[in-house]
Amino acid sequence: MAEKLRDLSHPIDVPLLDATVAAFYGTGSKEERTAADQILRELQNNPDMWLQVVHILQNSQNLNTKFFALQVLEGVIKYRWNALPVEQRDGIKNYISDVIVQLSMNEASFRRERLYVNKLNIILIQVLKHEWPARWKSFIPDLIKAAKSSETICENCMTILKLLSEEVFDFSRGEMTQQKIKDLKHSLNSEFQLIHELCLYVLSSASQRTELVRTTLATLHAFLSWIPVGYIFQSPLLDILLKIFPVVSYRNLTLQCLTETILPPGTNIPDLYATGSGEAQSHIRVLESTLENRNALLMGLEYLISISYVDDTEVFKVCLDYWNLLVLELFEAQHNPATTASMMGLQVGAIY
Repeated sequence: MAEKLRDLSHPIDVPLLDATVAAFYGTGSKEERTAADQILRELQNNPDMWLQVVHILQNSQNLNTKFFALQVLEGVIKYRWNALPVEQRDGIKNYISDVIVQLSMNEASFRRERLYVNKLNIILIQVLKHEWPARWKSFIPDLIKAAKSSETICENCMTILKLLSEEVFDFSRGEMTQQKIKDLKHSLNSEFQLIHELCLYVLSSASQRTELVRTTLATLHAFLSWIPVGYIFQSPLLDILLKIFPVVSYRNLTLQCLTETILPPGTNIPDLYATGSGEAQSHIRVLESTLENRNALLMGLEYLISISYVDDTEVFKVCLDYWNLLVLELFEAQHNPATTASMMGLQVGAIY
């Protein structure tokens, strides 16, 4: 049995591979699992095994077997991609893209194969790290066009965009050169107009698909920390977010998006105001110490007091961290009038 699997000079015996994978994950004897593990490791280390991946994915009904094949393919993409002939690279790219579209085309297959689709999305991101933008300039426009063909495809396209943003801005260190990361960031920034329009289209279309709206909000949140502020303050985005905020199933994700539109801690506000664009200055003016803002912030503190009574240790720790910081700054301001300053837009004297 093992020798038959090791012979990769012809299409691999998929039912036999399924049985081997099942033995590895099954409840059989320790000897059976050890033997299956040994065979799978040998196959994974065989430099020609990746050539069997499409055959396996097309013929196996075992999800674990498909994951094993995709793991083999992922290794090739990460470490041998640029050594492959152009025809093979294009073949892999087109096959993965086609399978993702086919499986996410309708609700039934998309939900049934969700774990498989998620893994295919990750494989596609690995390909993009090599091919986009230089050798796949049309990726973002193609993805946006596909997203408008059906709501399930749109939901998965949002997932892909979120993965791409996270990969470029959060997880890429150590896997790509700094120049490559810089190029990807520039490309993502330059094409964000299309992504922004798609997000607004979904959020303002009153879609009845809760998962599509939730996925769009999660994707938007992944982008909001770095996009130009004009996309936030010179578009209907904030109005749309405030409109859907009351919906319980969207509330937490909407709040995360709204939170990202606030200036981050440690921002040098005077310098930012002096050198910032009109949009940035308008945003900073909102944070100035008006009576309306002070009342709103006091109300926020009252909410936080109520949250502090929630019977959950982790929630209490978060609240405690905030109260500790607040009390420390109040104490320092009280004993050093020269440095008294507003906190969160609140003048210290306003809370006494």
